[in-house]
Amino acid sequence: MGNFDKIVNLCKNRGIIFPGSDIYDGLANTWDYGPIGVELKNNIKRAWWREFVQLSPNSYGIDADIFMNSRVWDASGHTASFSDPKMDCKSCKTRQRADNLIDAHSKGKVNPDIMSNEEMESYIAEHKVACPVCGKCDWTNIRNFNLMFSTSRGVTDEKQNLIYLRPETAQGEFVNFLNVQRSMRAKVPFGIAQIGKAFRNEVTPGNFTFRTIEFEQMEHQWFCHPDSSLEYYKEYKTRAMDFLLKIGFNREHLRYHDHDKLAHYAKAACDIQYLYPIGWEELNGIHHRGDWDLSRHQEFSGKSMMYTDPFTNEKYIPNVVEYSIGADRLTLAVLCEAYDEEKLENGETRVVMHFHPALAPYKLAILPLQKNLSEKAQEVYRKLAEHFMVDYDEAGSIGKRYRRQDEIGTPMCVTIDFDSLEDNTVTVRDRDTMQQIRISVDQLINYVQEKIVF
Repeated sequence: MGNFDKIVNLCKNRGIIFPGSDIYDGLANTWDYGPIGVELKNNIKRAWWREFVQLSPNSYGIDADIFMNSRVWDASGHTASFSDPKMDCKSCKTRQRADNLIDAHSKGKVNPDIMSNEEMESYIAEHKVACPVCGKCDWTNIRNFNLMFSTSRGVTDEKQNLIYLRPETAQGEFVNFLNVQRSMRAKVPFGIAQIGKAFRNEVTPGNFTFRTIEFEQMEHQWFCHPDSSLEYYKEYKTRAMDFLLKIGFNREHLRYHDHDKLAHYAKAACDIQYLYPIGWEELNGIHHRGDWDLSRHQEFSGKSMMYTDPFTNEKYIPNVVEYSIGADRLTLAVLCEAYDEEKLENGETRVVMHFHPALAPYKLAILPLQKNLSEKAQEVYRKLAEHFMVDYDEAGSIGKRYRRQDEIGTPMCVTIDFDSLEDNTVTVRDRDTMQQIRISVDQLINYVQEKIVF
């Protein structure tokens, strides 16, 4: 695991993640995924989709629109209560979240989630909690700021309808419960999964991509009978942890954190936290939401969300067990987990990203030993590129090219030499062990496929 500064520099220099709007000096808390980063993030999303849709019986995927009828957000409670408790520093005019100030000052020993606005104001005043920007303690009272970005839709100024950029993807799954159940002839229990963008107008701490105003969520809603809901909640806690271990996380860097304060509709809630360079922070959430979501949409839409069991004829509104994980936050955790600095026998240090081969942006790199071997190397490249993401590099010494591939986590490097012209064999170097073997070009595809499976 590396520190954020080293990881941020590596990400920019190696095409993983760039600051948003970089040539215009950026826009706070926006980030663009580069050629390497977009492959890594897409591979992470594919791995999640494979685990929770492809390999999950009775689970179905959707892609709901970002813009939704504003009544959706009335039903979900977002228009009334989706806000952050913020205070302005009277000295430097910056705006801060009161709960974050308390959490940072107490080093996590005080839980602001269970405090009212008045209690948070009293704590900040009593402990003289200073502004992290200017160091002074001169705050306004707490005000609640809605986190949803709003815009308007309409062709004339007189007919403008207020709509929102969705602050979460979950409502797309809930409002499509009936559509999926009917069209897929799904029987409860069944799941609806989605990967999509969400937006929150919140104060972010600036820890790279950990919390941003635009982000991508991967969510799976499991609709089940109320009597079995708690068992499914426990099952999803285990499944969420198992997935992280499967894609390469060290169990010692993960922990469960049960919520002390539950939302009014929740029966149980738990996070899985990861040990980021900034400390233990939330990676994903598992929530037992009861029947609150479907009941609210039934109330506000006037459409029945009742499910009739085809065997018992029992009618009920299903409970929901939600598993939600941010694709961006998971990508950041994968970067932190993979980063390593190794001391070599010659005294040099190599930086290497130990991605699980299935997540690696490039599965292998084709490296001609000399440029006059490029024709053969290009032939091998074209053959393998039919099956995998493959890099090609002929610039610089072979040692420097190995180091470049180590830094972007390429599991295997294939070197083309003069013997390759004679016997159609190549040298394959392993990223983690740096050991090399000689195999036939005809064996490469099967060899790589065996290495990149979970």
